[in-house]
Amino acid sequence: MSPTLNGKVCLVTGACRGIGKGIALQLGAAGATVYITGRTKANLDECASEIKARGGHPVPIQMDHGIDADVEKLFQKISSEQSGKLDILVNNAYAGVNTIFTSSGKKFYETDPTETWDCINGVGLRGHYHCTVLASRIMVPRKQGLIVNVSSSGGMRYLFNVAYGIGKAGCDRMAADCGHELKRSNVAMVSLWPGPVKTEYIQDKLMSDPKNPLGGMFAKGETIEFAGKAIVNLAADPNMMAKTGKILNTADLANEYSFTEDDGTSPIDFRQVNSLLAYGGYNWMASMVPNFLKVPLWIMHFGSYKF
Repeated sequence: MSPTLNGKVCLVTGACRGIGKGIALQLGAAGATVYITGRTKANLDECASEIKARGGHPVPIQMDHGIDADVEKLFQKISSEQSGKLDILVNNAYAGVNTIFTSSGKKFYETDPTETWDCINGVGLRGHYHCTVLASRIMVPRKQGLIVNVSSSGGMRYLFNVAYGIGKAGCDRMAADCGHELKRSNVAMVSLWPGPVKTEYIQDKLMSDPKNPLGGMFAKGETIEFAGKAIVNLAADPNMMAKTGKILNTADLANEYSFTEDDGTSPIDFRQVNSLLAYGGYNWMASMVPNFLKVPLWIMHFGSYKF
């Protein structure tokens, strides 16, 4: 049986589409009040309707996370309407997807430096920090809360471009250092790494192109709601504080909390040795390796560029 979050107040930034929408839907399905933000009213209203249909309590807020005043007003509104209560913040808002794909194949010095940085890390890294500060000011006095940065393995190894990797590494370090300072206040912060996710953008731009080599990887990827299931289970875990400051993979949380996609399948897990072999083209060898054989986290750590 799925855990419930009745009475919890949540905020998911960038919830119009993609992972943010999927997370908001799962939090709503668990019974929470979910503030959802985005720039497009039609998409926000659609997400809110779906949350309500699942038994949740949506509060759509049309805004731009690139405008600091809008962000300040958002947290003031939540604090006022919820009597100073915010249980879960999911930092997901991101404005860099289009820039990532339009600059594909270019070296960092071949792109406009300030435009690239601001598009990828303005609403992303900078915005996540801004929201984390404001959420912590609500959570710390109440001695409880969970903050999640939606990040990726691009924080450990090169992925897409330089600005993207710097931003995701920053998100991971933010969770570690904020988690350190928040721990005594019983507020947890983690960095969540989903696997390949079949967002609307990915399905339109990559999976629809049979010549794109990434299409096959995303075909076995996560739905937009899989990360939401991970966050719901984490938020309901009485031992949640043991994970504060850490990087958490959605696949690992699925194994720990025993959840799958709605159809009962499990997405690709790149810690599984057979998945890595198959991705490398060694299908015959992959078929001989059991699913439980995984790359240890300490090997992943030392496989980064940081030493």
